[in-house]
Amino acid sequence: MPRRVSDIMTPAPQVLPLDATLYEAARVMRDEGIGDVLVTYAGQLCGMVTDRDIVVRAVAESRDTSLTPLGDVCTADICTVHPDDDTETVARLMVERAVRRLPVVDGGRRPVGIVSIGDLAVADGQSGGPLPEISKAPPNN
Repeated sequence: MPRRVSDIMTPAPQVLPLDATLYEAARVMRDEGIGDVLVTYAGQLCGMVTDRDIVVRAVAESRDTSLTPLGDVCTADICTVHPDDDTETVARLMVERAVRRLPVVDGGRRPVGIVSIGDLAVADGQSGGPLPEISKAPPNN
């Protein structure tokens, strides 16, 4: 029986405004042990930036991370889910979009959580593979 997204998501995701810098996002990622930050404009989700985005779209292009706003490198075309969606929907969207994480938004596109492929693996603990255990492990800093 599929579970609801709200049962497995990480609530209160890290969020920064569109005009925050890449440096600020990198510090949040380091301090929180995460690989992504949701990007908002006027409280509404408008994108996501990952540690890989910072490396590939900024550092490799010699951009100044203390001056470059998130809006210049974040991914704006992101798929989202709602807290009441089921985990089968999440898994299907992750496969279709080839993504490892999806923001969870309320009806007004305000971010309320994030659900990762690891969250799905932990929720489906009987899968037997290593992903549930890896996903439960603390990040290496």
